Order: sequence, then structure tokens, then C-alpha cells
Amino acid sequence: MAEEEKKEEQAEAPVPEAAAAAEEPKEAVEEVFTVTKEQMEKMEALAQQLSGQQDKFLRLAAEYDNYRKRTAKEKENIYTDAKIETLTAMLPVYDNLERALAQFGDDDSPHKKGVEMIFTQFKESLAKLGVTAIDAVGQPFDPEKHNAVMHVEDEGAGENTVVEILQQGFLLGDKVLRFAMVKVAN
Repeated sequence: MAEEEKKEEQAEAPVPEAAAAAEEPKEAVEEVFTVTKEQMEKMEALAQQLSGQQDKFLRLAAEYDNYRKRTAKEKENIYTDAKIETLTAMLPVYDNLERALAQFGDDDSPHKKGVEMIFTQFKESLAKLGVTAIDAVGQPFDPEKHNAVMHVEDEGAGENTVVEILQQGFLLGDKVLRFAMVKVAN
């Protein structure tokens, strides 16, 4: 058993030569490569090819991004156009309700009260959809919002001032759904 213990101690003890070699820094070995003219031309051609592929990739990525933005904008425009068409088709109902209210002379009539309630509800529905009436009376004539169908001489009104709305105009945001038909003074 004593022999086995000695072998274990020797195996555990570091060898002085190995320890000394581990402590010495290894010298850096410099490798020298020689490149022929042919190899250099081949590397340059490959570098140009890589540059071309990177350029193609960047162009493709930019093109895809533009496509994505364009289709998103087209979808938004389709929704807005459909909303405008739908609301424009509903505006004659507004006109008819307005005419119906103008026909009633008696304020206590239950029919008039019913039409007023329907008209009020219709206006609220349009407002929820973002539709606003164009304010015109007393405002200067604006050809981008108003359609002048009559001209009247009025001393009390300023020049090119709207004095009466013949048919209400409407805006959806900043887009004109329908121009206001107006009577302009002076």
C-alpha cells in the first residue's frame, strides 16, 4: 500500500519542468501569406459582387417599405371614399326632414314634434360620424365651401357676404361632402 500512496503523491505533485514551461509566455508566431495577382483579382471581383448584392438588398427593402406604406394609404383612402359616398347618399334625407319642419305652422302639433325628434336624432348621428354643417350666413363668400346661386343687393350686408342658405352644405373633416347653396349680397 505504501507504494500506491507514493504513486498518488507523485501524480498529484506538479512536475517542475512542466510548471516552468507553463509560466513562460509563448512566442507569437507570425504567419506570412502570399497572394498572387490572380487571387487578388478574384477577391476584388467577389467584393464587388458582394457590394452589388448588398445594394440590391437595400433597394428591395426600401421598395417593400414603400409598397407597405402605399397600400396602407390606399386602404385608408378607400375607407374614407366609401364613408363619403354613404354620407352623401344620406344628405337628401336631411333636406327632406328640414323641409318637413318648415311646412308645419302649429308648434303644438304632435307630428311636428315627432319630425323634430327624428331630425335631431339624424343630426346627432351625422355628428357622431364627423359630419359638420358649413356655417355660411353672415360669413364672406368662400368658393371652396359655397355655391352662389343667387345675388342680391343689400345695403345692410357687406360685400360678398352670404345672406341666406338655400341648401345646407356639409364637411367631413376638411373635405366638402356637399357645397352650401347660398344667396350672396352685393
